[in-house]
Order: sequence, then C-alpha cells, then structure tokens
Amino acid sequence: MDRFGNVLFENKEIENERLELMEKEAHYFLGPNLTMKNCTLVLKVSARRLFFDGARFINCTFEVKQELKNHQQWLAASLKGCRFKGRLSGCDFGHWPEYMSLPGFQHGSIEDCDFTEARLAGCRFHGCDINTLRFPKWPCFTFLDPIGRASELRRVKWPGSFGDIVVDNLHTHPASTRALTYYAPSAAERFETTPEELRAVVEKFDCILY
Repeated sequence: MDRFGNVLFENKEIENERLELMEKEAHYFLGPNLTMKNCTLVLKVSARRLFFDGARFINCTFEVKQELKNHQQWLAASLKGCRFKGRLSGCDFGHWPEYMSLPGFQHGSIEDCDFTEARLAGCRFHGCDINTLRFPKWPCFTFLDPIGRASELRRVKWPGSFGDIVVDNLHTHPASTRALTYYAPSAAERFETTPEELRAVVEKFDCILY
C-alpha cells in the first residue's frame, strides 16, 4: 500500500495465487495490463474502494465476504471461466457500450462464468451470451432477454408493486441487457409481497430461470 492508501496490481500476470483484498482503508486498483489465472480473490471492501481497469480474470474464484453493492467496475473486467461466491446487489457485468469512453471499460466481457454459489439481487448482465453463464437457483430468479420478453411478462398480474415498478419498466433497461437477476426475499420486502407469491408467477414463464 502506498502512502495514499492505494494498492496497485498492474502490468503483470498472476497465476495460482490467493489475494485477500480486505484492508478497509485501502483503495484497490486491478489493472491496467493485469491478467490473473486460476486465482482466488477474497473481497471484503466496499464498491467505492475496488477498481478494475481492463483486468483479465481467467478461471478465477471471487469470494465476496461482505455484500458488494452497486459495483459497476465489473464492466471494466474481462471475466472468463470464473466462479462467484457471496452476496452482490445492483452490480453490472459484461459489455455495456455506453461505458466504452471510460478507461478500461472497452475490455468488459463475461463468458463461461458460474454464479450458482452467489446471491444476486438486482444484478444485470450485458452484451454477453447468457447460455455460457450459470445463474443462481431459487430464491434467486433470472429474467432472460428482459427487454425482448417485456410485453409478454406484463400480461400477467404480479404481486405487490413488483409488476408496476419492475416488470412494467423492463423495456427501459439498456439495450445491452441480456439478463436480470433478483433475490426473492429482498424483492418481496421491497415490493410489498412474499417470495411465495413471486414464485407462483415466476413459474409460469420459460424466460425466467429459478
């Protein structure tokens, strides 16, 4: 860590190592020109202290030890064959063209990644082949092609305010959105319903994984 509290990983290739990013006062910068292969990254910092600048992660495992909220920096990472564990909310993954002008974000991509051991709440996947991704099962549920299927999803009655706030606005997500994952207990609390009522509707659609 330098005297400004920055920890830099750049201009190198790291393989078969375990990195613990847990210093609460540090700012972690991964990239530019960083490739990590077969590594385990333990994350216990807030989103505002974790930055990816075009870093490439290949067959890595991310162990999220405290909930990572609203982290857009995944869009500046190339993720291939990676596994995610822990709680993530409001995060975006993949390639979002509108971010291309920002440093590192032109490298954003995701493929062959496994989220089955993660808890995703309000997370989106952009510009990717969702058939290469493994999403978490219930109580998480994932809208596939939410923009393309929006009109179909609006035709049924959703419980609480979930329909009015979430489903009626699926078409407003960025055009690059390929999938959108929610966590039923937190969605139920926020939108004044229950996980059971949500599941009863979710089960009606083949464009929702649960």
